[in-house]
Amino acid sequence: MITVVTGTSTGVGKTVATAALAATATGSVVVVKPVQTGAIEGDSDAREVTRLTGVESVEWTVLEEPLAPDTAARLEGVAIPAVATYAARLAGLTQDTVVVEGAGGLLVRLDAEGGTLLDLAEGLAHSGAEVEVVVVVAAGLGTLNHTELTVNALRARGVAVRGLVLGAWPAEPGLAERCNLEDLQRIAPVLAVIPDGAGALEREAFVAAAPGWFSAAGAPRRRESS
Repeated sequence: MITVVTGTSTGVGKTVATAALAATATGSVVVVKPVQTGAIEGDSDAREVTRLTGVESVEWTVLEEPLAPDTAARLEGVAIPAVATYAARLAGLTQDTVVVEGAGGLLVRLDAEGGTLLDLAEGLAHSGAEVEVVVVVAAGLGTLNHTELTVNALRARGVAVRGLVLGAWPAEPGLAERCNLEDLQRIAPVLAVIPDGAGALEREAFVAAAPGWFSAAGAPRRRESS
């Protein structure tokens, strides 16, 4: 199974959600970050996932500037692989679960040809791989529109949406957050609700807490039919 993790925007908790998905997966697991931008002084999403979970994480294309991958590559004067190249490498992995963390949102350009994470997920599906997408969403105002746009784009291309993950649930949610939690279920199942600050936990505490974030959502962990 290949689980592709995208977000409705930057900063919604995608890396922590990726770590939670990896920590609760069964069998052999690897986390792949096809394109990492903003890799300054050794910091990266892949390293953070491994710190939180102990799961093997790899990154394939690393760019220094914290920008969209095609923009960062252009500024740095380097060539980056086409999305089809990433899809072929992912399809060749043999682990039971491959968790793929995208860069930015679903339609951010990952290569110089305009390829996006949506193209990557669609390409994997067409290759015969078992693939599903998890969308990490914000809790506050604006999330319903952003989530609807992202999920509809996936469904329009025939890509299975497993469900949503609230990436940073506030300790004291307001009216908007509480209503959004209910209304998001009308778009896709809410798989997990991750508390704000979960990324600051040590590995043992993170791994122990992660299953509860999924069960607390009260939603079935199933894949939607495409």
